[in-house]
This record gives sequence, C-alpha cells and structure tokens, in this order.
Amino acid sequence: MQVKRLAVLISFSGQGGVERMVMNLVRQFAASPHISVDLLLIRAQGPYFTNIPANVNIIQLNAKHTLTSIPELARYLKKHKPEAMLVAKDRAGRAALIAKMLSAVNTRIVIRLGTNLSTALAHRSAFNRWLRTAPMRHLYPLAHKVIAVSEGVRQDTLALTGLIPEKIQVVRNPVITDALVNLASRDCPHAWLEDNDIPVVLGMGRLSKQKDFPTLIHAFAQARKTRTMRLIILGEGGDRPSLERLIHELELKADILMPGFDANPYRWLSRANIFVLSSLWEGSPNALTEALALAVPSVSTRCPSGPNETLAEGRYGSLIEMGNIEEMAEAIIQTLKSPLPADDLKEAVAEYKDNISAKHYLNLLEVSDDNPLDRSLVNNKSMDSGRIN
Repeated sequence: MQVKRLAVLISFSGQGGVERMVMNLVRQFAASPHISVDLLLIRAQGPYFTNIPANVNIIQLNAKHTLTSIPELARYLKKHKPEAMLVAKDRAGRAALIAKMLSAVNTRIVIRLGTNLSTALAHRSAFNRWLRTAPMRHLYPLAHKVIAVSEGVRQDTLALTGLIPEKIQVVRNPVITDALVNLASRDCPHAWLEDNDIPVVLGMGRLSKQKDFPTLIHAFAQARKTRTMRLIILGEGGDRPSLERLIHELELKADILMPGFDANPYRWLSRANIFVLSSLWEGSPNALTEALALAVPSVSTRCPSGPNETLAEGRYGSLIEMGNIEEMAEAIIQTLKSPLPADDLKEAVAEYKDNISAKHYLNLLEVSDDNPLDRSLVNNKSMDSGRIN
C-alpha cells in the first residue's frame, strides 16, 4: 500500500473559525491509512491547537510571519516532496507558491479561502486593496486548485484573480463533527438557558466590526418591547468596551449577558431559542451552520458571502438586510412565534459534515484512494458551477 504525504500549512493566531475548520480536516485526513500528514505551523497559539492525532507529524516553523517562512517552506518541500500541500488563508498560500517555485518540486498547492475578501477590504484605501489583491493575480495561476467555502467567496475570488472557473471549487466547511452533539449536551452554563419561560436570543463570534453586534443589540431592544426575552453575546474581542457602553446607554444590562469566549460554545448555542447572525461579511458562517445542525431556529443578514446559501434563500431561516434594525427585530419576533421543525433545520446543513468535506478536499488534493465514482463527482462539478455538495 502506497502512503501519500500530505502537508497542511496554517498559522494558529487566535480564536477564529479558520483554525477550527482546518483542525477538523486534519483529524479526518489522519484517519486515512493511505495518508501521512505533516502539519506545518507558523504559529501555534489559540484554543483550537488541541487534540491532534498522534500520527500527525507536527513541524513548528521558526518564522513568526507567513512571508518570512518562505525559506523554511522551500527547504521542507525540497527535502520531503509531499504530493500535495493544503494551505489555509491567502498570505500563507502566496508564501507556499513562492516556496514551491524556489524548491522546484511538483507538490500540488491547494489554497483554502474562507472569506469574501472584497468586502473585508472595502474600508481600506485603494492602494492597500491593490497591495493585497495584486499578488493573487500573479501567483494564484500557479496553484493546483483554490477551494472557496461558499459560492459567494468563489465568485469574489474569480473576480479578484482572473482565474478560469474550473480552477476554483466550492467545498463546504467541515463544521459538523461527531463531537458537536456531545459538547452541546454538557452542563448548562447559565441559569438563563434553564428558564423555559423567557426565550434567549444568542449571537456568537469575535467582538469586532465584522459581526456588527450593535445592530443585534438595537434589534433586541426593539423586539423586547413586544415580549420579554434575553440576549447572550458569546465571544471576545476589541469591541467589548463600545458594546458594553451601548448596553448601558440602552439600559439593557439586566437582560444582556456577554460571558466572553468559551471553548465549548455549543452548550450555550444548543439551549438558545434563536440564533442571530448580524455580520457585515462572512465566508461561510460556521456559527449559523452549527446552530442549524443543533436545530436552533436562526436569522441572518444577507451579507457576502454564505448565509443566503446556508439558509437556501430564506427557506431555513429569515434573511435580512445588513444593519436593518427594524427588519432584524421583526425577524426575531416572528421566528420565536413560528420556529421551523428541528428536522428541517438539520437537513439544511447535511453537506457540512466533516467526513464529507474532507473527502472532497482529498479528491481535489489528489491524494484520495476513494473509488472512481467519488473522483468523477468532483470532475463533473468542476465543469459546472464549481460547487461540490
């Protein structure tokens, strides 16, 4: 049996969804007896750098930044010659492509992009946007494939890079794991979630401009005029002081809880009556996917990119315009009145299971030993919209 060497490159730098999704993939990759996994780390910080399978070879790079890691990456590629390398995030992807050129190896470089870059950079100056995106047009043609986490991210990447459509594939995030339900069933973290008389609205994510929690707070303030409810915002970040000031100004301190980051957010999420995603931009919203997987009725902004795909244009939950307080408040009220059945919510995210996602990744990396039917599925999809279900 031929064992194929697969490298995975990532920088662990915080509490973001990218790190969590990549580690879900690594655990699935490591379960294959046909694959040897090298996990290359530029940094190794954050809560998701845990539970790594014993058969994963961890290689800690000395470089502290992606661009300065290029010489080390080139030496690694030249020495070990892995069949393929999966790289998370744009900057690391560019570094890997340059390292491949320097090492003159045949390793297939596949880059995973997890956000709508145009929207994320919209507030930057024209020069800064050019500085970030111009290298993509020059380097990305050297990649074997680019994996986008949603069709919205795919379309944005096509526009930014000028790549041929077949080069960029959509593969859903490996959000739903065997551990998800188990973690969700752990002890209830707060008394509000045990009180069946007062519904709890939950928002979750980094406390940052991207998540637009001020709109959620204002919408909650409006919705609670109709009925008694509470709001929990789970996460940590630089916007905490401004959010706390807003809660104080609106005299909502008794009804809003901000408990910070929890490595197990699912015990909060699974007990909420409704989940609300108020983001201004996403790639593929993991928290929304997790909420549906746990049968939590959900509301989301129609932000670029992903929520409209996850919610099937409103079939599985209300889609509202970004920053629209009145529309969000009304969606919260109506969802609490008439939640969708649990089975319908779970059906919405069936394709986000970690084993299914990992299979598609391995096929695109061309290190899979799956049967020809699996590979033909990828090839047929690549000739269509680039989406793999």
